Amino acid sequence: MKDQFLDMLWLECGLSVNTIDAYRSDLKIFFGWLARKGVSFECVDQKILLLFLEECLKYGKSARSTARTITTLRRFYQYLLRESVISIDPSQHLVLPKVTPLLPKILTEEEVERLLLAPDENDSMGVRDRAMMEIMYAAGVRVSELVNLNVIHCNLHQGVLRITGKGDKERLVPIGEVAINRIDYYLNKIRPKILQNKSTEKLFLTPRGTNVTRQAFWSLIKNYALQAGITKTISPHTLRHSFATHLLNHGADLRVLQMLLGHSTLSTTQIYTHIAKERIKEFHVQHHPRG
Repeated sequence: MKDQFLDMLWLECGLSVNTIDAYRSDLKIFFGWLARKGVSFECVDQKILLLFLEECLKYGKSARSTARTITTLRRFYQYLLRESVISIDPSQHLVLPKVTPLLPKILTEEEVERLLLAPDENDSMGVRDRAMMEIMYAAGVRVSELVNLNVIHCNLHQGVLRITGKGDKERLVPIGEVAINRIDYYLNKIRPKILQNKSTEKLFLTPRGTNVTRQAFWSLIKNYALQAGITKTISPHTLRHSFATHLLNHGADLRVLQMLLGHSTLSTTQIYTHIAKERIKEFHVQHHPRG
């Protein structure tokens, strides 16, 4: 039933691959624990679920990870109830632990500038990498959205990208002149040399003509951060967080930011207001005569 449940999440709920992988990981741990206890998943009651969660916390699972595990168990047992595999949902009274929101790590505008200047633009891959990072900061896209961009998704004349986000939802995101110029140069001068006689719709390619993976771009951006003298631990998502925070700092509307980021609810976007407030406090302390 575990595999059927995961298939349902993809087919009916349209969850992303990363989210489904998280559900799969949680269920693998849970099923392994049940096997060691000699308990079948159909025979689980609330006491057994509470014992499992208690042991998770005992062995160092954070409140945030435990909350995600509870969400996984709830959805799994709701699915079993719907499919008449069980008659009572043992997870229905589980309470999610209170989780303090984690403020995303961001770069300052000066750090972003240094990061974007790090690639060697005398090298074709450096040109590609600069264009990719420019898009991430100019459009605030997720790394999965970036590496899955096709050439047809770029309308440089209008200055917009057509992004396919979570749940295959599409949105149009504007990009500035700098990003347009970087993409245009890569698209017309570098990409044809990489392709040669090959054919692919993907915008960003490796030297072999295959599309760049999320993992490869993650590694690239970490190396460029080191070159730029950035000591913070960053990931591709750091540029997305920086994009959102810098827009708010410069007066962007929260609803507009929600649309640009592709968030389904405004509550997800509101995390960035906390960062902006912290920056305002820092600014006040630094510059006010009685700060």
